[in-house]
Amino acid sequence: MTGTKPGGATQVISAVDTLPTADFFGYESLLSASEQRKLGELREFLAAEIAPFAGDWWNKAEFPAHILPKLAALQLSTPAQRGYSHLFAGLVIAEMTRVDTSIATFFMVHHDLFVESLYRFGSEDQRNRYLGDASNLRTTGAFALTEPDHGSDVAGGMETRARRISGRTGDPDGGGDCWVLNGAKRWIGNGTFCDYMLVWARDEADGAVRGFIVDAALPGVGRSRIENKIALRTVQNADIVFDNVRVAEADRFSGIGSFEDTNELLRGSRIMVGWQAVGQQLAAFDVARQYAVERQQFGRPLAKFQLIQQQLVSMLGNAVASMGMMARVAQLQEQGVGMAQVALAKSYTSARMRETVAMGRSILGGNGIVTDYRMAKIFADAEAIYTYEGSYEINTLIVGREVTGVSAIV
Repeated sequence: MTGTKPGGATQVISAVDTLPTADFFGYESLLSASEQRKLGELREFLAAEIAPFAGDWWNKAEFPAHILPKLAALQLSTPAQRGYSHLFAGLVIAEMTRVDTSIATFFMVHHDLFVESLYRFGSEDQRNRYLGDASNLRTTGAFALTEPDHGSDVAGGMETRARRISGRTGDPDGGGDCWVLNGAKRWIGNGTFCDYMLVWARDEADGAVRGFIVDAALPGVGRSRIENKIALRTVQNADIVFDNVRVAEADRFSGIGSFEDTNELLRGSRIMVGWQAVGQQLAAFDVARQYAVERQQFGRPLAKFQLIQQQLVSMLGNAVASMGMMARVAQLQEQGVGMAQVALAKSYTSARMRETVAMGRSILGGNGIVTDYRMAKIFADAEAIYTYEGSYEINTLIVGREVTGVSAIV
């Protein structure tokens, strides 16, 4: 990553040069040799195709659609189906986040939510029709759950409605056996440009929550980009409106019968956000350490000051502790990890992340608030990680309920 210092000199902060150091306890060594090689390929791709441009994309709030074929060529979609470990899948997200949180978030929304939904809940016909293109990023997907008035309480408060109309009972528009969707969704990642979205809606007949594969080009689908964000600016979050959108019965997820089914997906995506918190801390450490070594104050490098070393070590300790917790979660995934365990991991790692990026921004001083030096972007993007996939507070209450037997969630 390059940036311009005052006076026109160029500062170079490489996302690759410092990569081996921050894995201070060597968790990467737990991967197989083939997984380590694949992670190396990812790093080379990120260094060449993402790191030099990520700051500009972020500043302009533009998504680099042109990189998708190259990203697809890495064949990192659905690691479990490709024989990779959960630890590898997590480290992939951490490394992506380490270079650009927005690209990692795009990848998670598309692969860990949309594509994974097709694997877990799609019928054979749906997988045949959608999975090949989606897995290879020839088409892109979104996950439409959150609503304008319902985030943490969307399970009980979902207002988007689905009404089934059977052609046999006389559909006046000749639409055949289909569902009519009405409602609105908000904060939908990839929402402005996706080809398809997994939409969650409440069945008017019985109140059950159902999932639908919705072609984003269908009549009645309205999409608008959420503007003025201070985090994940490269991610194209959208407000989406459904106005009498007709979806064929063949595109309803038959494997989803209640909101509880979403927990299968949300547990996995929440784990990946925990890995994002790791990657964000590694990024902050990379930038702060290099800056401290190179920046001269009072006639010597910042790194020679005791308080700077103390902050760097605290940052590294937070990152290593977070990585250790997530590595253990990856082991637990092999036998089935509970939602409370995942909630603790996400809340803990995101809290440590907030501390870490704040210390990193402090080390850079005034330069920590301009994206030329990366740290401002890292600092701002951390706020999104702290909140999405279950806010810190909600995840804390999930764990509290587990350890006390009493729910404090209304």
